[in-house]
Amino acid sequence: MPRPLVTVILPAKDAGLYIGTTLDTLTRQFDTSHAVKLVAIDDGSRDETGALMRHYADRFDHAVVLSNPRAAGLANARNQGLAHVEGEAFCFLDGDDWMQPHRLAVLAERLNELGCDFVRTDHVTVTGGKRVLRRAPHPWREVVCAPREAILPEDESTMVDYPFAWAGMFHRRIIDQGLAEFSAGLFTAEDRPWIWRLHLEASSFAVVDAPALLYRRGVPTSLTQIRDRRQLDFVRAMGEVIDIVSADDESERLLAKVAWTVLALSSRHLVRSRRMTPQLRAEMRDGIRGLLGRLPESSVQTVVRRLDGPRRRVLAPLLRDLLRDGADAA
Repeated sequence: MPRPLVTVILPAKDAGLYIGTTLDTLTRQFDTSHAVKLVAIDDGSRDETGALMRHYADRFDHAVVLSNPRAAGLANARNQGLAHVEGEAFCFLDGDDWMQPHRLAVLAERLNELGCDFVRTDHVTVTGGKRVLRRAPHPWREVVCAPREAILPEDESTMVDYPFAWAGMFHRRIIDQGLAEFSAGLFTAEDRPWIWRLHLEASSFAVVDAPALLYRRGVPTSLTQIRDRRQLDFVRAMGEVIDIVSADDESERLLAKVAWTVLALSSRHLVRSRRMTPQLRAEMRDGIRGLLGRLPESSVQTVVRRLDGPRRRVLAPLLRDLLRDGADAA
């Protein structure tokens, strides 16, 4: 049997309401049944997710269904899938999203023709009956570029602010170079260190046009809707980003971008934390203080001056504490 052209890594937990649609769209990506290898990971589901994965696996010439007795988290589940990649290309898909027909065929063709390490695309967010196109924040289309050059400027949205692993396709040499894996154990923000490594160390990428991936927002089982300790993982994730960038030869130039990202994400998580327990809110604030204390004070102050009013107000108590601690230390 011919080797697959693309391996699709599909982790899901308790996605029974949606995963049938997700899997059905995978059957409409190529004109031949052998072109896709499905690697599905049932990550500790308590519903029919695993049964639906096994049912749809029979419709693919190449398929593997893995099952975790307890949820390992999205980062670990994606890493499990990477060990089963066949063919020259792979991509990620979440269990509550879906794709227009022939999206993967177009991406595989563009990845091959452009000869780059990875390609990225726009996506469509779906909230109830509302659909909105979200464009990849890069000025050039169908042009091969150095990923490192798509990180700055710090005060505008760039490709490291577009970390969605499912918004593109990757050549398998990304695996060979050690750039495909996610930081083990992260339940949220797992894509933040991943996207920075990719843009700092890969050789080439392009943003291309393709049939859409549709991303559901507001799904009750999504971790973005859950307010428990797993939300604190964004602190660890951004700490890893600081480590990665601090070790880079261009760290001085790039840490300003990290400061912008840390402050923007922190303001968002502080608003969400209002629905957490007081203990978790306190832990989150301490974690954010630790992140800000690791960044150049000049970069933090520059970003704060450029933030809009609402985000500055959310961050103001933490920033006052940070500046006071710095003055006391001096």
